[in-house]
Amino acid sequence: MKNQRKVGVLLSYISEIIKILTALIYTPVMLRLLGQSEYGLYQLVHSVVAYLSLLSLGFTASYVRFFSRYKAKEQEDEIARLNGMFLTVFLVVAAIAIVCGSVMTINIEGIFKNGLTADEYGTARVLMILMVFNLALTFPNSVFTCIISAHEKFFFQRLLLVLQNLLNPFLTLPLLLMGYGSIAMVVVTTVITIAHLITNIWFACFRLHEKFVFKAFNFSLLREIWGFTFFIFLNQIIDQINWSVDRFLLGRMIGTSAVAIYSLGAQINSMYVMLSTTVSSVFVPKVNRIVAETNDDNELSILFKNVGRIQFIVLSLVMTGFIFLGQPFMRFWGGKDYGDSYYVALWLIIPVTVPLIQNLGIEIQRAKNKHQARAIVYFCIAIANIFLSIPLIRLYNSAGAAIGTAIALIGGNILFMNWYYYKHIGLDIPAFWKNILSFIPAFILPTITGVAIMKFAHVNNLLQLILWAIVYGIVFSISMWLFGMNDSEKGMILNIKNKIIHRRH
Repeated sequence: MKNQRKVGVLLSYISEIIKILTALIYTPVMLRLLGQSEYGLYQLVHSVVAYLSLLSLGFTASYVRFFSRYKAKEQEDEIARLNGMFLTVFLVVAAIAIVCGSVMTINIEGIFKNGLTADEYGTARVLMILMVFNLALTFPNSVFTCIISAHEKFFFQRLLLVLQNLLNPFLTLPLLLMGYGSIAMVVVTTVITIAHLITNIWFACFRLHEKFVFKAFNFSLLREIWGFTFFIFLNQIIDQINWSVDRFLLGRMIGTSAVAIYSLGAQINSMYVMLSTTVSSVFVPKVNRIVAETNDDNELSILFKNVGRIQFIVLSLVMTGFIFLGQPFMRFWGGKDYGDSYYVALWLIIPVTVPLIQNLGIEIQRAKNKHQARAIVYFCIAIANIFLSIPLIRLYNSAGAAIGTAIALIGGNILFMNWYYYKHIGLDIPAFWKNILSFIPAFILPTITGVAIMKFAHVNNLLQLILWAIVYGIVFSISMWLFGMNDSEKGMILNIKNKIIHRRH
């Protein structure tokens, strides 16, 4: 299992690197082929359809917890019943999503009001139909994904992600060049989703030999799961508000161009978020196992600290690099019309860094069934985000929407959650921050280098940008190795290096 986690983390980062590299190449081409308005329209429709994902009611987050409980007692029959119940629930949810999506498509003019032109409404309707169908497929697929994750088969899961990230742009780009536009993007995504679903079904049923029992539906277990997942569901509502409402408000108040500018900055944030979750996600089964077997707060605190340090090293490289080189990067990547996307990205990625290096704490809360307070506080802050964003959008356009989200993140995800982790979850937060603050000396040399690049380097082309990014990356890595990393982290890197050299020989 330990090797599966290591391979899972490694493949996750390979997947993210591939995703970032393809985005660097594919996104500028896609933006120019679609144009700012159609790209904004695609993002606007996607942000509305994404609300239907809330129909999952947070159930996927509970599967590993109940699977771990039955696995510890070797109750294979109960696992089969759990599988059958989850699949039944999510097939019903998929059907409800299609019905709700159909109603939304019929009333699309009422949703977007005067934010779209007559031609854009026609394209938006087709996009919505396809996106709803694709979303409906993800519900049953999530059941099989949970099963594979519970078995800690991270190599298979992450390999699928690598293939998915490679296939999507390579299949979409020819269709865009042929003039099929944003509709082609959704068609390709749907085809890949179908392939992903079929592959997951095969692996769960024929490789893991998981069984599904659909008789003797356990309603008492369903009520217990609902009691556990209700607050996870509330958290999903909050996340959806915080990360999707900005596009919706911009679309209604300003138009698709403002949505496009915001979305490009938000895309940077999305990649940034995934760099963190790729590490923490492979530790979910381990967290549930610790809580189920010993519930040792000291062991959980050590795991929380160690994972957080690794996440911080990776994220701080990306965050500081973007601060110093983000403006020329956005200019070359998105084009001259997307200069404000840099400020959108900054307002999103800087405050989100703290909850990202602590996101294993979310899984610890869930495993302990102490995630209710977080959901209630986040809900209040998400509502405040809406009321903050409306005047801020009027003042600062796309950047104003990001500022509203940043304020919500600071209030809830940073100040409240650190207090809650310490007082109610039992995590050693002072020790965590003592470890993170120990990295400060490692940032002195990279900061001096970054400021010098901003002040004296005139980045006039893409090659210069790449060269300066490499220079900054080297300086950061050397400084982090000398002044930031502990012996365990250095040993992990040396171990990976030795394995690569050994395999070559």
